[in-house]
Amino acid sequence: MATKTPVDYDYTAGKVAQTGRKSNVSMFMIMLGFTFFSASMWVGQQMAAGLDFKGFILAMLLGGVILGAYTGALGYIGAESGLTLDMLARRSFGSKGSWLPSAMISFTQIGWFGVGLAMFAIPVAKEIMGLDVTAEHMPAMGYVLVAIAGVLMTASAYFGIKSLTVISYIAVPLVAILGTVAMILAIKRGDAGLVEQFSRGAKDLSVIAGAGLVVGSFVSGGTATPNFTRFAKNARVGLWVTVVAFFIGNSLMFLFGAVSSIYAGGNDIFEVMLNLNLFYFAILVLGLNIWTTNDNALYSAGLGLSNIFGLSKKTMVLISGVIGTVAAVWLYWNFCDWLNVLNCTLPPVGIILILSYFTHRKAYLEDKMPVIQVNWWAIAGVVLGAVVANVVKWGIPSINGMAVAAVCFLCGTLFMKKR
Repeated sequence: MATKTPVDYDYTAGKVAQTGRKSNVSMFMIMLGFTFFSASMWVGQQMAAGLDFKGFILAMLLGGVILGAYTGALGYIGAESGLTLDMLARRSFGSKGSWLPSAMISFTQIGWFGVGLAMFAIPVAKEIMGLDVTAEHMPAMGYVLVAIAGVLMTASAYFGIKSLTVISYIAVPLVAILGTVAMILAIKRGDAGLVEQFSRGAKDLSVIAGAGLVVGSFVSGGTATPNFTRFAKNARVGLWVTVVAFFIGNSLMFLFGAVSSIYAGGNDIFEVMLNLNLFYFAILVLGLNIWTTNDNALYSAGLGLSNIFGLSKKTMVLISGVIGTVAAVWLYWNFCDWLNVLNCTLPPVGIILILSYFTHRKAYLEDKMPVIQVNWWAIAGVVLGAVVANVVKWGIPSINGMAVAAVCFLCGTLFMKKR
């Protein structure tokens, strides 16, 4: 008796079939939920401290254009090719060379997943339960909260794109509406308008530096864009849902963080809602906001580790979820700075994927792209780009890294053609 081959609805190692493509609304919800990242509110706090309102808006627009161009190109590629970041990397970095970008994206996404769990558990333990939480001490109930959140968020990533879609449909409208209402109420109850509040304090940040913060806030996560847009109906949809969703989602997060900083002295809309005595809504918004990003992060980590170890995506999601959950509190107190350093290592990966695709587009679409074991020029581009992004202080770090990686990769491509 023939056994049924299980259907891979996530198309881990192949192109997404037309029957597996999602509606435009579903894609928009998934991508918008992806950008609902609490750490982006920290960036909004920094921008509010260093820029007046005009500078804040200009930095948000400039950074949004740069981030939109980068993620939009990756969104287009993912939708047109139907391939994951890791399958694209196999063609541009080589079958074994792709282990480097897969490891990098998996490592950073597991790290941010763990940080996200603690970003939920620690404020709830402090503000709602009244527990004393410090870098040296986390009460048992805090660990219980981390474990519960870890199990729920790992489960949604385990069940793949279908589960991610359901979570996005629930979370995106609630976070956007409740967060915006809380922001408006906070401004109305304040002793000055938003523009006037922005003008207070030392404004020592340039618009370019502010734009750099905007780009850096989500450029690492944005590198994983093809993992989700490959389910879009076509390349045009993949492009516009990415650009629009990233701009709207990131802008909301920056505004939430700025308003929280100005009116509540914090860095999260959670604290604004607590000040408005909206306790249960605060927990709901905080949890859903983190969940939409965390399940996407773990999903990407599972795909990346599956490429390296050859095990199923579901297995690697479970392993990643356990690691992220166990290490969550330690990651929160010790690893955020390191994760910000690692953020600069992923844009060189993205630019190489983009250049490789558009210089060999026909071969990609006809599935005739030759796959070698290691493309050392691509590897060198990532390594040199990451070093420059982290060392050079002039300009925008991620752009510097991408420029170096692009030059290295293109020079290598020309060299190999002449051989």
